[in-house]
Amino acid sequence: MEVRVASIQDAEAILAIYAPYVEKTNITFEYDVPSLAQMQRRIMTTLEKYPYLVLIDQGKLVGYAYAGSFASRQAYDWDCELSIYVDSHTHGRSYGQILYQHLIAILKMMNIQNVYACITHPNEKSERFHELQGFSYVGCFHACGYKFNQWHDMVWMEKHIGNSNMVLPVIPFSKIPSIQIESTLQNEYVQSKKIMI
Repeated sequence: MEVRVASIQDAEAILAIYAPYVEKTNITFEYDVPSLAQMQRRIMTTLEKYPYLVLIDQGKLVGYAYAGSFASRQAYDWDCELSIYVDSHTHGRSYGQILYQHLIAILKMMNIQNVYACITHPNEKSERFHELQGFSYVGCFHACGYKFNQWHDMVWMEKHIGNSNMVLPVIPFSKIPSIQIESTLQNEYVQSKKIMI
């Protein structure tokens, strides 16, 4: 098993995981599956400022997770919204926990303070998963997303990962030396092996 930084070469495998969520579920509010070129652009745009990670198991990409901007005002620079998707046939194998563990470790290196998850409600699996990762419930927006001819609620969950008493400038992901990223991923991988047992 390996967790590494995504590249545009991963876009096709990422799309294969994401497409069923778009076409068959309300887990994402996106209506249309992005094109390969669109997904490649999303990966590269994300990596300019935030981490985008993929999980490989037995040579196959089985999940991915990335961070993005929480809000546009400068005061929100220390906050991130997280997104995570795993192959729907691999639920229950701790892939999500492993991806989040690696992602949050890198966000801490960047001096991020808070992470947020936006979840279609009800989604008991995702809400429970985030609770187990230390997220707490913030609130619910009622009937705010319209997909598959019906309205859906959306909840926000949050987790504090930083040191509020020592606020340092946020370091864009692209500015962190690759050797430091690889070292962090390797250290988190050692911890991940304990999770899988």
